[in-house]
Amino acid sequence: MHPDFELKREAGKLQLYKKDSRDGAICVDFSVGKSAHRLKYGGGKGQLIAKAVGLKKGGPSTSIQPTIIDLTAGLGADAFVLASLGCHVTMVERSEIIAALLKDGLERAECEQTVSEIAKRMSLQQMDGVAYLSHLNTPPDICYLDPMYPHTKKSALPTKEMRLLRELLFDNATPATLSTDIDLLNAALKVAKKRVIVKRPRKAKFISDREPDFQITGKSTRYDIYLPKSPKSKP
Repeated sequence: MHPDFELKREAGKLQLYKKDSRDGAICVDFSVGKSAHRLKYGGGKGQLIAKAVGLKKGGPSTSIQPTIIDLTAGLGADAFVLASLGCHVTMVERSEIIAALLKDGLERAECEQTVSEIAKRMSLQQMDGVAYLSHLNTPPDICYLDPMYPHTKKSALPTKEMRLLRELLFDNATPATLSTDIDLLNAALKVAKKRVIVKRPRKAKFISDREPDFQITGKSTRYDIYLPKSPKSKP
């Protein structure tokens, strides 16, 4: 456990606190808050993330949706959205602390009537993403990455969750762990059957300056899509 943080179970939820901080706690709860609001008002298959995955708006509900590995699960927000759209999502999170929050949130979601069916399409693996991909027996249709990058002066003020996650996962990282986004992209391109999606701030650089095959761009976020075995995707 990181010396500056502690996990506590309060109000039936596992919560992460930073010691001597006024920020309060963070937890994973798919049935309330941002996840619930996005589920109700997010726009379904019209969302940018759905377009990036290749889900067709207004398509038949019985169609087979892609299998996705979210290699940088974080607090599971994007994985939950994708599962709500019918995808089967494996969340991979290397941080033992964050994985504990995800596990707790997923177990509670499975018991919540409003989101239990969505939770059944989500699973969790606590390990390094590259290591997980190297042991796969069945490759996924899609690999999804949302790397965390340091805050800059031009960035908007980060949320409480982002501040705590950045300090826990990024500010205390060793130089060896800072380059794993490149390793993840390379590994993902070797196993994904259909595409690799990298979520980025709209004006951010490409990972390792590698140009994607195409992009889905919004006001503040973009999705870089790499097609395996295409010329632009070669290391």
